[in-house]
Amino acid sequence: MLKKMGEAVARVARKVNETVENDSDTLDLAECKLVSFPVAIYKVLRNVVRHIQFINLSNNELRSLTNKFMTTFSQLRELYLEGNALYKLPDEVSSLHRLKIINLSRNQFRDFPEKLTALLALETINLEENFIVDVPVEKLDAMPSLKCVNLRLNPLNPEVRVIAKPLISTIQPWVPGRIWHAQFHAQAFCILPPSRHKGVTFCLHTPLGKIYLCKVKFLPCSLLKPLL
Repeated sequence: MLKKMGEAVARVARKVNETVENDSDTLDLAECKLVSFPVAIYKVLRNVVRHIQFINLSNNELRSLTNKFMTTFSQLRELYLEGNALYKLPDEVSSLHRLKIINLSRNQFRDFPEKLTALLALETINLEENFIVDVPVEKLDAMPSLKCVNLRLNPLNPEVRVIAKPLISTIQPWVPGRIWHAQFHAQAFCILPPSRHKGVTFCLHTPLGKIYLCKVKFLPCSLLKPLL
């Protein structure tokens, strides 16, 4: 156990030193057995922190991140946090004004981190394989740069009753643009006509294959129900 901990500490030190010595824009601390972000790193990186645009903390054991982390690395463009034990984000995540990609898949989120909807540059939100039930669809739709929200393998709260195959023919082919991914566990699906919806493309991963709702403006996850 102590040997493994020592190896993890050495790996963190080596990765941080590489960032400093190379004046790199990337800090890669994936798979370092971190349970929190080491406070000492802030001091070590103080002369290069403004250059760091990409941070990878995936596959650690993080349960939380601090406001200091967000404000220190405010220049971030991409943040990878998949495979941890995070269940919320600090309020100061809204200070990441340049963030384009955030990966929060395989964590412990039960509530959608709504602070992300304040990030105008954000293009991709990956929340696959969490425990999210409700999604602030209207707020997400208002985000000017958002292109993809991945909510696959979440227990999304259903609201549109899915019946069977007949309505599938009413779905238009996929068109380029904003795509929302969701995965549902049911034996069969169909989709109610989106006559009053306009806007983004909604992609349903169903046992019948991928089904695309085009030009959907407001389709809360609560509008989707598995066949009972």
